[in-house]
This record gives sequence, structure tokens and C-alpha cells, in this order.
Amino acid sequence: QVQLVESGGGLVQAGGSLRLSCAAAGRRPSFNVMGWYRQAPGKQRELVATITSGGSTNYADSVKGRFTISRDNAKNTVYLQMNSLTPEDTAVYYCNAKYPPLNFWGQGTQVTVSS
Repeated sequence: QVQLVESGGGLVQAGGSLRLSCAAAGRRPSFNVMGWYRQAPGKQRELVATITSGGSTNYADSVKGRFTISRDNAKNTVYLQMNSLTPEDTAVYYCNAKYPPLNFWGQGTQVTVSS
């Protein structure tokens, strides 16, 4: 059983920064891809950023240049550094880890950006 445990969410003013962490607990494989998704109220869940075990990254256009994803393969942990936050970034952020055909999700952590 694999659990993804997220931390680092909270309330921040516009222009501020937050760092999210997601650690895999339990019997964890070496995930092919780890990443972050988010879901704002009334909207569908959307991709924020992903990173492969080799370090290749992919970002949503809306966060390019502001967010940075990184991972520690030895710890099966993924991070999301979020800078220059805006109210439009307010959402529940979910950690995701893929080990095909398995796909794991965290419980989500709330990020709220006040104007």
C-alpha cells in the first residue's frame, strides 16, 4: 500500500511564495513520474507540473516561470516551489505518482492566495 503525504499548503498574500512537499510512504516503488495537479472550486482538476525519474519537467502554461518542480528519487519525494502567487492559484493541490499501470493520489492540500 502506497500513501502520498502532502504538506506545505496554507494562506499567503498575492506575490508570496509557498513550497509544497509530497512524500511517498509505505511499500513504494520508484515512480516513473511524479507531479502536482490542482482543482479550484467549480473547476476540473488540472495539471500543474510533472517530473520524471530522469528529471524531465513539464509545466502548465499558467505557472511557467513561477513554479518549480523537483524531486528526490532516493526519498521518493516531490516538491513544488511556488513563487509570485496570485489569487488564481487558489486551489486544492494534489500530489500524483505513476508506476504504470498504477496511479496514486494524495489527499490534497489547500493553497489560498489572498489579494
